[in-house]
Amino acid sequence: MRKLLTILGIIIFTCTSAFAAKIPDEVVEYINKTVPGSDIRFDGVIILPDNTVYLPLFPSLFSDINKLKIKESYPAGRDLTQRPDVIIFNNEFVMMKVLSDGEGHKTVLHMTNPPLQVRTGLLPQDMLVPSGLVIPENIKGIIGNLKIDTKNEDIIKLTTKESFEELSDAPKNTGSQAVISPLVNKTLFVTTNYSKNIQVVDPGQSSPKYSLAQKSVPIDVETVDNGKFLLVTSYERPYLDIVSVADSRFIKQINLGSFLSEIVIDKAANKAYVTSPGASTIFVIDLKTMSLIQKIKVNGYCEKLVLAGDKIFYSDKLKNEIWAIETKNEYTLKNIGKFPNVSGIAFANNKVYLSSRTKSRVAVVDYNTLGLENEFTTVNKPVAMELFGNVLYVLGAQNNTLQCLDAESGKIIGSIELGTGGFSAKLRRIQDTDLAIVTDVKNDMFTLVDLSKGKVLKTYTLSIPLNDVIVADKVRLFD
Repeated sequence: MRKLLTILGIIIFTCTSAFAAKIPDEVVEYINKTVPGSDIRFDGVIILPDNTVYLPLFPSLFSDINKLKIKESYPAGRDLTQRPDVIIFNNEFVMMKVLSDGEGHKTVLHMTNPPLQVRTGLLPQDMLVPSGLVIPENIKGIIGNLKIDTKNEDIIKLTTKESFEELSDAPKNTGSQAVISPLVNKTLFVTTNYSKNIQVVDPGQSSPKYSLAQKSVPIDVETVDNGKFLLVTSYERPYLDIVSVADSRFIKQINLGSFLSEIVIDKAANKAYVTSPGASTIFVIDLKTMSLIQKIKVNGYCEKLVLAGDKIFYSDKLKNEIWAIETKNEYTLKNIGKFPNVSGIAFANNKVYLSSRTKSRVAVVDYNTLGLENEFTTVNKPVAMELFGNVLYVLGAQNNTLQCLDAESGKIIGSIELGTGGFSAKLRRIQDTDLAIVTDVKNDMFTLVDLSKGKVLKTYTLSIPLNDVIVADKVRLFD
């Protein structure tokens, strides 16, 4: 056991930076109180609601204080509400505003005689540096070993023309479509099996406004921190890529040592679970620090990952076995049983719901006794499930239907005809809402469904091949 813990410690150490940014609590409290709505990014960068950016300088030694206050500012006598170029606190922590030099470069204030706190401070060594940042020569020591690119070579944003280059067909022109209220102030991230790029689409538009270039064709994309970051896994890559949407850049790449697949977000615990089916491993990522904190060794080739409260469920593709992981019981594994060709898993009220694509049936298993409580026929070729309250929504690929079943009895209580006439492939719940997205990969359409009312709200057509659609809050972009 000791050897295993030592190895795990080495893995975690190599996946994190030698100097991870942790802004002092009293500074965080000051920022949030003075300018509510500010964002302190996991790498230490401070972003105010108007997109003013401050870089943190950590002193070699913090001063003991009774109460935090500004000791010095440039210009003098200003607090954060007045956006000074430099703030020096009485605990020696420094905030330096990112400025423009008028020639397209980012920089910080050039001071003829910089104060000691600025000259001896150090930027977080895992920080995503603003693209093209130029540091004045007399304070170059603040960089340490931090890599600073002077050009925009790391920007992954592509123009609309470039974004279509790798797609299988020429884009179709379908024009604008009315935007309904649930999609106002949202952004769509669209993946396709034909391109490495993640297409960024405004709701109501059929064509992308730009794309985010990836290293390989994405397998799974999830948004975190209200759409500010994308977590991306890609084919035949051992990296979990973290994309800053505002910057249009890779903010971090975590090498997990084996090819990755699915991502599930635990928003309550601020964690992400990332599967590596070939390595029979699920990696646990701390979303506060964007670093690996745990490796869960599982049985078999894990897929169909589902998080339900304090339990994770998955299917072993090779043996057709269903497993549960009890996250609050030291990640203990529990074998639920063997079920053929499972296409969807759901869990509620201590019952596990399993849909079989080949048998077009749903099995209901008691979690405690593992006994089969019920089994009923559902829509042809079920490909996904979503449990909402006591209603089990089952997506059928063959007839483009979202069937509504009473989760207790298995009786059909309704049916939502999607009307896309193609091939329905995915059912994705929109985070923190009663809504879900159903994608039609044959006709490049997606349908917005209200699960609380059991009805279609609207169907949209895209001019690009479609695999998955992720809905997130609109994020203000940096210039």
